[in-house]
Amino acid sequence: MPNQAAMGMSMINVDKSIKAFSEKDALVLRTLAEQVAEIAARDEQQEKRKLWYAVNKLEPIRPLVFCDPEHGWNEIILEEECECESTLARNIEYTLRKEIFWGDSMGDDRVIDAVFSLPHVYSADGWGFDSDNKVGDEYGHAYTWIPGLKDYETDLPKLRIPMLDVDLEASERILDLVRETIGQYLKVDLKTAWWWSFGLTAEFIFIRGLEQFYFDVTDYPKELHKAMSVLRDGYLSKIDYLEENGLLTLNNGNNYVGSGGFGFTDELPAADYSGHVRTKDMWGFSESQETISMSPSMFEEFVFQYQLPILERFGLNCYGCCEPIDIRWDVVKKTPRLRRVSISAWADIEKSAKLLEDKYIYSYKPAPSYLARPNIDKDYIRSSLRDFLEKTKGCCVEIIMKDNNTLGNNPDNATEWCRIAREEVDRFCGGVK
Repeated sequence: MPNQAAMGMSMINVDKSIKAFSEKDALVLRTLAEQVAEIAARDEQQEKRKLWYAVNKLEPIRPLVFCDPEHGWNEIILEEECECESTLARNIEYTLRKEIFWGDSMGDDRVIDAVFSLPHVYSADGWGFDSDNKVGDEYGHAYTWIPGLKDYETDLPKLRIPMLDVDLEASERILDLVRETIGQYLKVDLKTAWWWSFGLTAEFIFIRGLEQFYFDVTDYPKELHKAMSVLRDGYLSKIDYLEENGLLTLNNGNNYVGSGGFGFTDELPAADYSGHVRTKDMWGFSESQETISMSPSMFEEFVFQYQLPILERFGLNCYGCCEPIDIRWDVVKKTPRLRRVSISAWADIEKSAKLLEDKYIYSYKPAPSYLARPNIDKDYIRSSLRDFLEKTKGCCVEIIMKDNNTLGNNPDNATEWCRIAREEVDRFCGGVK
């Protein structure tokens, strides 16, 4: 699932004409920004940076621990605790409060930087079909949707490459406003997450429908291939546009990459980098969680071959999210410059360790369901982590807790999991910090 752990916001849904914060909002933001700057100045941040650089180089260090409660943040930082009034100020406040919690309370290996990243103000149209087609879709609840591509003969010609409309003037105006407000404490920049994954299958399934997608493999293979080629070309066109217009930013630092882990590396940007960011200077990422019922050969034919030309554009790559990669490893390992591989709770831990050895980052995703109850089973969490560490001895490991829909209304569940994970890592490594 998508994750916005990086400092900053994934989107700005505000009045673009805003010119100033109220005195109250500005005071709240400055107070919080000063606290973040103080946390960022602590020596421990540099030590954590070194660990992430090391794991991304596949050096033999202790397993790293990271926790992003995702939807569980709403149970940690309550809406009524936020003080700002305007939408933009409130979004910034919420992000700053998350940074403070991460730095002071979480207890994981996430680095806190004295940086606040804002996204561009932009809009993007779709693939030619109505995207507002969900039925249900209340926060935290299940939903279904009405597929737009009902008949290949009549509807496939409607599938088209999406277009971006970036409002540079509004982006710069908001950037100046936020810099004026908190810039004395934090470096404020523009850094937009223009994509999460180049998986392709999620986009197409929202257009076509999940069950129908599986039927198409045998009933309409030629049409399915055509549709996947349009999605591939759409993403290639998008990254071409972003690259040509100077809208990409490096993600080789304190940037969340893939479905877990951070981008700290001196292997990026490319050797011929001169200041204009290209995809070859960045981490790339793909997954296909929706196709776990496909055989490896079908996955390669209908999905992976269309992801591959996109992944070839990037300097380093991550692959996988919730799908069990061990059953399709012979295909996934063809990813160029593959470095980080997601091993989900549904994968065979021991088999995955033998497949990855110390040649890739073993990005382990324990099941988040164990944090979804008011009182967690600490003994089980401890024993399962201990078993995992023993089975992955010799691998280059990071342990990522994410995809939480709830913490059982107990914010301590996240910090307790981090405490237990760090204790087990330290025990496993003989006390090495």
